Amino acid sequence: MRRTIVAAVAAAALVGAGAGAAVTANSDDGWWHPMMADGQPRGDVGGHMGGFSGGHMGGVGAGHHVFAASEQEYLAEMVAHHEEAIDAARELSRSDRARMRDFGEQIIESQSAQVTQMRAWLAEWYPDEAVDVDYEPMMRDLSGLSGDRLDRTFLEDMVGHHMAAVMMSQHLLASRLVEHDEVAELADDIRDEQHAEIFRMRTWLRDWFDVYRMPW
Repeated sequence: MRRTIVAAVAAAALVGAGAGAAVTANSDDGWWHPMMADGQPRGDVGGHMGGFSGGHMGGVGAGHHVFAASEQEYLAEMVAHHEEAIDAARELSRSDRARMRDFGEQIIESQSAQVTQMRAWLAEWYPDEAVDVDYEPMMRDLSGLSGDRLDRTFLEDMVGHHMAAVMMSQHLLASRLVEHDEVAELADDIRDEQHAEIFRMRTWLRDWFDVYRMPW
């Protein structure tokens, strides 16, 4: 069953799961909410992840879990999730900020390698299972944006995008669904790598755009 994932739910669920790399709702600058490039709140906060179960955040402190039903499902969904991030990161080649261009290249390099590895595992371990998933984008189209609008929109959307990946990986690690040690190691890497990048992006949102508190 398909359910809407709200990025804030990812952080709330991590707290509930006791994740080692938790993103807490009680941070100094509060929750972060995607905004339109003109500064207006966007309405389509969530994205969809086929095969994962989640829900809308009904109020402050509400927590929901998003999970894969199997190791194969986690890999297939994470491939689609990574591919969206890679496509968005390519748009940063047009950024005016060297740090953003470098960040985009890092995301492309790291997540492309992970996609290649996950596709190889899917082909080797689950040759009879479907690889393509019914994935709906979580991020806005960046192709027509430039300058500050490009950087800010990317950062706002990618924070939530990363939160979903962190949560999915943490849930897999806490479940009994992992069948291969290699997948557990990858999920651990994805969780820790993207958790660190969330805080880097939040710092840039604060320093460059005076974005401090953005409640979901």
